[in-house]
Amino acid sequence: MEQVSFIVWRESVEALLVVGILYSWLRASPQGRRGLPYLWGGVAAGLGLALLLALVLLGVSSWLSDDGQEWFQAGMALVACVLVVQMVVWMKKHGRSLKGELESGARSSVQRDSWWGLLVLVMIAVAREGSETVVFLYGTVSAGADGSSAWMLALAGLAGFVVALLTFWLLQLGGKLITWRRFFRVTEILLLLLAGSLLVGGLDHLISLGVLSPLVDPLWDSSWLLDDSSGVGKILADFAGYRAYPALTSVLAWVAYWLVVWALLRRVGSGPAARSGVTAATQGEKAASAHVR
Repeated sequence: MEQVSFIVWRESVEALLVVGILYSWLRASPQGRRGLPYLWGGVAAGLGLALLLALVLLGVSSWLSDDGQEWFQAGMALVACVLVVQMVVWMKKHGRSLKGELESGARSSVQRDSWWGLLVLVMIAVAREGSETVVFLYGTVSAGADGSSAWMLALAGLAGFVVALLTFWLLQLGGKLITWRRFFRVTEILLLLLAGSLLVGGLDHLISLGVLSPLVDPLWDSSWLLDDSSGVGKILADFAGYRAYPALTSVLAWVAYWLVVWALLRRVGSGPAARSGVTAATQGEKAASAHVR
């Protein structure tokens, strides 16, 4: 449940940042105010596309046999893992130009007096965040398979969104405790930990299907020290892929995952885009602060 709330919270704040940048720019432009209905139309359309993806995933899952669902859940967990890593790397590489690209698209719509272009721009941005959320949530629930009821998942998602609104408001106050820089740094770490958990969960499905050999199962038993079914151990299992009885295959994959993540982040950090996430956060804070005022 904590995973669901966290994912909705993180992705909602990022979507609010995108909408806040465009909203502030449109409000500051005399001609831009005419584009506000198209901005909200793009938000609605983007959310609609994300909802459509969710319905498709649920529909496909309901059509599959038990083994088919196991395969599908394993695949979605692994896809979600890859998407999380890709999102973190993309933000570090392109965050510097995020605000400029969004405002450039809005400016182009004003110059051509073509507000449908703005609607499409917002729709794509919101649909991307919404679709990522859907895939992450499906992959997370599939990897965990904790049997939570639909209404409990919905409640966790709603709680995440409410906290996202509160977080966004606090970030716009420009306080020293909660800043965009710290927000991106902390959530990137948590997202990468969650991706590792998704990887392990997906591999658990494949091992249970007999597709992968566990090699050694279990490699160790640490349940006497930290049980993965309750308390702190359960939190680490959900957010970092901890297992009290891990298979050697899962341990090797988990170590390989972090080596790949380290290599990717090091390559991104070696260039001028190393501070892109921080720069985008600062730009988003300034733009969205105007919205609050």
